[in-house]
Amino acid sequence: MDYSVVVYCASSSQIDQHYFDAAAQLGELLALNGIICINGAGKHGLMGALNDSVLRNGGKVKGVIPRFMADAGLGHDHLTETIITETIHERKAAMAYQSNAAVALPGGVGTLEELAEIITWKQLGLYSNPIVLLNTDHYYDHLLAFFDKMIEDKFLKSAYREIWKVANNPAEVIDYLKNFPDWDPSFTKYHEKEL
Repeated sequence: MDYSVVVYCASSSQIDQHYFDAAAQLGELLALNGIICINGAGKHGLMGALNDSVLRNGGKVKGVIPRFMADAGLGHDHLTETIITETIHERKAAMAYQSNAAVALPGGVGTLEELAEIITWKQLGLYSNPIVLLNTDHYYDHLLAFFDKMIEDKFLKSAYREIWKVANNPAEVIDYLKNFPDWDPSFTKYHEKEL
């Protein structure tokens, strides 16, 4: 059975080069480890760098893109597989349903929204797979501090710190994917059937 990871990341091309370098390194490691990369099918920003690197290193990329973005020419032209959805909501669901893990690279509001959603799904028992934040250059430090504040003020159970892991570099991402502990469904709110 193929192992697939959905990767959430920026489409901006205006960011510093070290973010691109980390995305390209992750793409290389995914390819070398035989892990299929699932993402939003973009050709720009970190998504484009990730996709190009996976493909350059002989890996596979499954892109999922809503029709309005595909029609605007935002999709990567050389992915292994491209799935076109009618809405962005269908896109996010398709990426999650087909993944064995989720990884968040640095990104903007869209990346943050995708990350928050998959964490929420895991909290609700709808997703039991690993979630890893790639904290390139301490990008997610403020978000992690906000999560700590949620826990401190009782908006989030302390046990939910185990929902995600934080990697400081792409090699740690791969290590976490290979060694992520099984998710204990007793932590979840409703114990519903997982994806």
